Parts: sequence; structure tokens; C-alpha cells
Amino acid sequence: MIGKLRGTVDAIGESLLILDVNGVGYEVQASLRALRGLKVGEEASLTIDTHVRDDAIRLYGFASEVERTWFRTLQNVQGVGAKVALAVLGVLSPQDLATAVALGNWAELERAPGVGKKLAQRIVMELKDKAPKLSVAGLKGSGPGSAAVAVEAVGTGNIENNATAEAISALTNLGYAPAQAAQAVAIAFQEFGSEADTAQLIRRGLRELAR
Repeated sequence: MIGKLRGTVDAIGESLLILDVNGVGYEVQASLRALRGLKVGEEASLTIDTHVRDDAIRLYGFASEVERTWFRTLQNVQGVGAKVALAVLGVLSPQDLATAVALGNWAELERAPGVGKKLAQRIVMELKDKAPKLSVAGLKGSGPGSAAVAVEAVGTGNIENNATAEAISALTNLGYAPAQAAQAVAIAFQEFGSEADTAQLIRRGLRELAR
């Protein structure tokens, strides 16, 4: 199985790209969001999910491991196949998706082509308990020690790319249920936006949990 490919982008189509790896062109399916971040002639490194069927072998490429995890998890929901999962990830980043699921905001998922109201509601309902773990999955070394890192950030004000995941990890390690922590941080994220740092999210999340 192919788990990762690094090479030069040879061509980009509506739903796929050709990645030249040492002279071999791999056809890789990808979401619109992923494709927009690539340019022909530039090097790219993609995490790959390989699907083997009786009549074909298909490669699906992602910018990160957490995005691939969401791709796999979405397909555990009845009515969601690879095409729909890619469509969802084409309109929502992994963090936006985790936030929408945590808040029960199925309307955000309905924006994806091929996702109607009933399917969007089913995705939210079935994945709500999994969203916190998937959010924290984006944080390297998301074990017990990650809570200390996140709490320390309250005093230092450090801004991290994984601020939301760190905040969820910190609240979870403080004893709150993962679903509660994810919902509180999602509310904080909506209030502060993408510029929020870990400290802000933790403080606002704690206020929300104290209600």
C-alpha cells in the first residue's frame, strides 16, 4: 500500500492531479481545497489513502494525516463514499469540520456537493463523539504531556497552528469529557476566529464549561 508520495506536480485537473515521482506519474484524487494549494511544476508531499478494488487501484491524496483520518472516518457513515468525503473536505478544513460536528451545525456540511440535509444531520449525529479525538489527532504528541504544553501557553500567549486541538487536549486532560471540551472550544473558536491562540480558547472554553 502507498501511504505517502513526494514529487513534482505534473498536471492538475478538476478532481485530481498527476504527481511525478522519479519519472513515474501517479494519478491522485484530491479535494478542491487540496488542489487549490498546489501548483504545476512545484514539489508536493501528500499523505495517501490507497483503495484497491477488483477493477482499479485509486489513490487519494491529502495535505495532512488528520485530513486523511477525517476522510476515512466520514466513510463510516452510511451514504458517504469516497466522492462525498472528498466533497466535504473540499469545502471544510479538518478543523472547520470538527467545529461544525461539535456544534451540531449540519448546515455547514450541507454546503458540500452531494450532501443533503438528512445526510448532513446523520454525519453530525454519528461523528459527534469522534470529533474531539480527530481534532486532537492533528496535534503532534497528543498524550498527557500535551495538556501541560497547552496550559503553559496560557501564561506565555504563544500562538500555535494547532491552537484549537491543544485547547481541546488541555480541557480533556483537566477532566472534562471530550465532547464537552470540543463543544466549548468550538464556541470559543467561533467567537475569536482563526486568529485565536491557545490561551484565549482555553480561557473562553473554561467559562463556557462553568455555565
